[in-house]
Amino acid sequence: MKILKFGGTSVANADNIKKVIDIAKKSSKNNPIIVVVSALGGTTDILLQAGIKAEKKDNKYLSEIESLENRHIFTVQELIKDSHQDEVISQVRTYFNQLVNILEGIYLINEFSNKTKDKIASFGEILSSYIISEAMKSQGVDAILKNAQELIITDESYTNAKVDFKVTEKNIQDFYAKNESPIVVVPGFVASTSKGENSTLGRGGSDYTASIFAKALNVTELEIWTDVSGMFTANPKLVKQAKPIKHISYQEAMELSHFGAKVLFPPTIQPVLEQKIPIRIKNTFDPGAEGTLITQNTNGNTSPAKGISHIENISLLTVEGSGMIGVPGFTKRILGTLSDANINVSLVTQSSSEHFLCMGIDSKDVTLAEKLFNKAFKYEMSQGIMDPLIIENNLAIIALVGDNMKSHQGISGKMFSTLGSNNVNIRAIAQGASEKNITAVIERKDAVKALNTLHNAFFEGDIKQLNLFVVGVGNVGGKLLEQIHMQQQYLIDEQHLDVRVIAVTNSKKMHFDTEGINLDNWKESLKEKGDKLDLEKFFKNVKSLNYRNSIFVDNTANAKISTLYADYLKNSIAVVTCNKIACSSEYENYQNLKFLARKYDAPFLFETNVGAGLPIIDTLKNLIMSGDKVTKIQAVLSGSLNFIFNEFNSQTSFHDVVVEAGVQGFTEPDPRIDLSGVDVMRKILILARESGNVMELDDIKNESFLPQSSLDADSVADFMATLEPEATHFKAISEAAEKENCRLKYVAEFDNGKAKVGLQHIPSDHPFYNLDGSDNIVLFFTERYSQQPLIIKGAGAGAAVTASGLFADIIRIGNK
Repeated sequence: MKILKFGGTSVANADNIKKVIDIAKKSSKNNPIIVVVSALGGTTDILLQAGIKAEKKDNKYLSEIESLENRHIFTVQELIKDSHQDEVISQVRTYFNQLVNILEGIYLINEFSNKTKDKIASFGEILSSYIISEAMKSQGVDAILKNAQELIITDESYTNAKVDFKVTEKNIQDFYAKNESPIVVVPGFVASTSKGENSTLGRGGSDYTASIFAKALNVTELEIWTDVSGMFTANPKLVKQAKPIKHISYQEAMELSHFGAKVLFPPTIQPVLEQKIPIRIKNTFDPGAEGTLITQNTNGNTSPAKGISHIENISLLTVEGSGMIGVPGFTKRILGTLSDANINVSLVTQSSSEHFLCMGIDSKDVTLAEKLFNKAFKYEMSQGIMDPLIIENNLAIIALVGDNMKSHQGISGKMFSTLGSNNVNIRAIAQGASEKNITAVIERKDAVKALNTLHNAFFEGDIKQLNLFVVGVGNVGGKLLEQIHMQQQYLIDEQHLDVRVIAVTNSKKMHFDTEGINLDNWKESLKEKGDKLDLEKFFKNVKSLNYRNSIFVDNTANAKISTLYADYLKNSIAVVTCNKIACSSEYENYQNLKFLARKYDAPFLFETNVGAGLPIIDTLKNLIMSGDKVTKIQAVLSGSLNFIFNEFNSQTSFHDVVVEAGVQGFTEPDPRIDLSGVDVMRKILILARESGNVMELDDIKNESFLPQSSLDADSVADFMATLEPEATHFKAISEAAEKENCRLKYVAEFDNGKAKVGLQHIPSDHPFYNLDGSDNIVLFFTERYSQQPLIIKGAGAGAAVTASGLFADIIRIGNK
């Protein structure tokens, strides 16, 4: 024999009820069954709201009840097509007439007591069970209806009544001993007192009803049918990667249910626990799915953690005071004050010194709790031996649950370090000696991030999700998206990194997709779905999404965007950038960004600031961290200038070579940034700073090769227009180098705390002489590399290599 319980979503409408009937028919072929049903989805809330409105003399309760009646009648019309329909509709109208009479009484006397609430709320299940049983009969199913109010007897604690199990179990057993029908339909949630008054079993009462019947009849299995395929490793609405748990113990299920897993009502398990009756969670809309089996033990399943759950709207109450130390019964007084007012405490933690006690309660109970506390401990506070109650709101509880966690070392450490690395601040911690759950109180705004982060760490095979917010999708940004798209599956398979692009911008538009932008058609999405670019709104969106492992990627040379880095870092959002402006700005700002990155555990990576994709900065960092000291740096750091002076000679036009460099993407859109030497100045400044030196951009000597007319140009067009008339100037520069059998290279130097940039004549025996195309080269002279420098050489300009450098920084964060 089995008990099948169907929740509100399973019986929300006629189509769903047809699925319920099909499931019941199949289940009853081999075994007799009892079908326990909830009210049609949302009915109970509407009934209680109608009662509240009637109490307040709000006539709208009548229209709401009329709408609810029409919904039930429509359901009957959809389910029952034969001549029996009129009789069923007539009975439904009778129930609603009774309901309206009670509501009119509430309206007249302005009172809506708990006793009356139970009478009103009972109509939902009474109606649904009647309609479903009659629908079964109309299909020729051998089914009967039995009102649970005739069997389940409770005390008079209305709205949350306590069951008299001795009487109730005898009633159920006596009834079933005489029953011959293979299917019995029973309304859940409802009961009656020993005096025959309506009572209810509280929140989740239909589950409880099913469990009571299961225990009384010692059934082979209790099936809870809902709208999901079992208990999940986390709430699937909040964690997309959550998966059903195949097998779980009673204790694990109770822990998960207590901490917010709404598939199962915690008290449900209690009646079946004694009999060790298996519970199976099934999906009404996918009956073939395996679901979750709940038993006494899990047959050797050694997985340390089974699931993660959470409760929102938690407030933390902290009681402190020297008068608490060593005083027997003080904690009992504190908790008793809340208990007497039926305020549930979800979490308790106390210092070993007994100086403070921390409690987590539902936020709706805070005002009452504070009032009661101030009254109960008025004397202690007036004497200064107890401080005023400290209240923290907008919190949530996260719980990691598993029977086997006690057998595995490091579970707590893994949980807390995982949260910490994503800047989820923990306000309180509780862990019982049994170690069946580890509980942490965090800010409510971090709940979704925490759930996803922990789920990733414990249940996703160590696949780490990176969420990118990409600003600038021109040459470099476009190449970056192309490279990410090409490597996405490889990174999942080989590196266990799931790289998602959540947002992109160009100079005019921005586009967000919370599930990740499809990189097959990101250009079309930006064009067709993008909103007007607003950098402040962009930041607010990134912050409000609060995704784990968020990375802000700046592919621009925009000064305004570089000023936003601090805001991102303060919110634990990593920054990856090829924009040199921030790291070459005032030293104080550079240092502040590095400080914020450390403080908020948010990587700030800018490898592409120098040498595009070459590992120049990373190599320099490793030298410094290993204890080496940089004494001198010589470098060709501008791929555009190297290209220009490799192509330019006394036989070519300087103007034409600059144009060609722009066409090939080697120069910035404004070539003056490259040709003025400012770009190279920024790069050598960054290297000097990364070497541990305090230096400003103005400290670098710039030996410009440009004529004054070019330096004075007000626009790009004006600048380009000066190059042709100055052909003689440029030709003279080239000829001077040729006379010495040298090549022109734009060189950056840092030596003994001083830096300079400018054109130099490079002889044939110098490492710079054969530097081709747009390549860069850096010579690091250090205490270890004092005679022969450490040399890094390779392509130092171009969209593809710069994008690959940004990509490498993103992967570094992923592997952190």
